Amino acid sequence: MRFTEYRAHDGLGLAALVASGQVSAAELLDAALARLAEVNPRLGAVTVPMAEIARARAAGPLSGPFAGVPFLLKDLDQDLAGAPATRGGKALRAAGQVAARHARITERWLAAGLVPFGGTNTPEFGAKPVTETDGNPPARNPWNPARTPGGSSGGSAAAVAAGVVPLAGASDGGGSIRIPASHCALFGLKPGRGRTPAGPMTLDAIHGAAVQHALTRSVRDSAALLDATAGLEPGAAVSAPPQARPYLDELERDPAPLRIAFATRSPLGSPVHPECVRAVEETASLLESLGHHVEPGEPQLDGRQLGADFLTVWFGRMAADVAALRARTGAGRAGFDRDTLALARLGHTLHAGEYVAAHDRWAGYAMALAEFHARHDLLLIPAVAEPPVGIVCRPRSA
Repeated sequence: MRFTEYRAHDGLGLAALVASGQVSAAELLDAALARLAEVNPRLGAVTVPMAEIARARAAGPLSGPFAGVPFLLKDLDQDLAGAPATRGGKALRAAGQVAARHARITERWLAAGLVPFGGTNTPEFGAKPVTETDGNPPARNPWNPARTPGGSSGGSAAAVAAGVVPLAGASDGGGSIRIPASHCALFGLKPGRGRTPAGPMTLDAIHGAAVQHALTRSVRDSAALLDATAGLEPGAAVSAPPQARPYLDELERDPAPLRIAFATRSPLGSPVHPECVRAVEETASLLESLGHHVEPGEPQLDGRQLGADFLTVWFGRMAADVAALRARTGAGRAGFDRDTLALARLGHTLHAGEYVAAHDRWAGYAMALAEFHARHDLLLIPAVAEPPVGIVCRPRSA
């Protein structure tokens, strides 16, 4: 299959070609691997190769809505049994960490017929909004390789935007799907808490704030993939109510006029780039022209306090992750990124009471959003405060 033909289809389109016998899963995998070999040296999108595992899977019988479609897993809690699982870090890579079992989200992707053939680049523990680490080459934006694709799902975003795959695994705790989607002109949906499984490595990632899903080129791929993965996870601390109908069916429904609020200022009070402001204003005008009720508005909450409370929990998470890996692998300071160690150090300065108080305030922010959405169906705001920044990372050896 020529790349131009491969690139012309989204995931469901490729699956239809396989189902009709026009192409085989093995041929699609060859096309994906050829494209990866062409662009990966420049973009640093994939850091964990799984080609042999993928070839064996593509040769067997496959079923599901994405049967035979090449796919990439984010190298962070999207484990594939028998493949390396480094969480973007040097310590696990040096220890030769191999996944003993599939992550539950991966199990559901496999049941949907996808063919994973690699793990994508991510910063250590997914801790940064850029995909730059000490141990791997930085992931680069296909639209301008001098700039970042964002993070922490930056490798996945680079691969999808470059046409390696039509969709790739991603996750989001503080913007890690939404930032790369914005930077790479992709569709990035962060599902609600408990909508998709997070286990078995953790059942309450960042108190439910970290959610597994994907980056896609088409909206329908995202909807169909969510149909394939959504549902109760045994033992999970949070469970989302079942949807009324398949998400893919929602694409065929004309919504009634929606009540949409929009804002262009940063809740932190920091500057927002004129291009980001213009994107919101133009989208607001488009939505209004489509018959929706659009007006300025935003939730009533203290954005700076919210940011501080999120970072308190985030720093605590980094401290716990570093301590756990040190105990498990015996890694010293050289086994971690300097940025990771700095975040962990901040976490160690926190008292338990400070952590609990910060997390308790999360409930107030959720209530403010619930009250806001009782009056508005949607909130339109900039995904980021500025366009993609330049690459600054200079990898050093472990």
